[in-house]
Amino acid sequence: MPLKIDDLLRIPQSDMDKVKIKFNQPSPDEDPLDLYRKNPDIINTQWLFWRKQRRYFYEGQIAVCFLKIGWDKWLLTTIKKITKDLNIVGGISYDGDELPEYKPYYGRLIIQFHKTSQAQGIYYKNVCDELLVNQLLPAAFDGYDFPGYDEVRLTWEQLEIIIKQHKKDWMAALQNQKAVYLITDRSNGKLYVGSATSDNGMLLQRWANYIDSGHGGNKELIELVNKEGIDYIKRNFQYSILENYNAKMDDNVILERESWWKETLQSRKFGYNAN
Repeated sequence: MPLKIDDLLRIPQSDMDKVKIKFNQPSPDEDPLDLYRKNPDIINTQWLFWRKQRRYFYEGQIAVCFLKIGWDKWLLTTIKKITKDLNIVGGISYDGDELPEYKPYYGRLIIQFHKTSQAQGIYYKNVCDELLVNQLLPAAFDGYDFPGYDEVRLTWEQLEIIIKQHKKDWMAALQNQKAVYLITDRSNGKLYVGSATSDNGMLLQRWANYIDSGHGGNKELIELVNKEGIDYIKRNFQYSILENYNAKMDDNVILERESWWKETLQSRKFGYNAN
């Protein structure tokens, strides 16, 4: 018999009518999972307590915050008791205190739930029997386990988090790796093919240069940043690996493969490669 969320949380019956869940999931403009990876409090306060028109909570209620991390999979990020209704529309409308008795589950408990209602706010008692425990992580979720070279596909913001937070498995995978990589402008489909060799510090250093400047010293990308600003890069650029090689591979082989990909993808004619 599958384990249900209340088998772990054991919400007192006296509180059942006061507990309400807010399900946070991606919008066309933002992915809350990326924000959570960067700073969990953005989700645990801003997203949980933000009010548009509809009032989600009342003073004295208990707010449960779930974050969508996959198909029918939700991460429990916090549980707070509403201490004050600030009655703000278009802003953070509540004050709340985190409940310490559930802290061992924050950022670790993943539940499986097929959400059919469009409503973000749902009373716990109405769905608790459908909230099945998927797993309890050994450590707080960060969602950035290295997936293998063939599966790397990162937004600018994701790459920034990996580099600035020094994610160990990513650091180990990229720092001694040569590669031919692809940058995709998701707003118009334009491509840039680049290479990481011993001359430019291998793949980790090469990609870190893009986080520092947005353009990595590439001619047409410099022009793009000067024209549109680095925020354009942050919104639209995606980074992936076409081919990867160990540190012993001759740099000339990497450069030949880079040229082959430029020709194959026509990134000189239709993309951002100047040569």
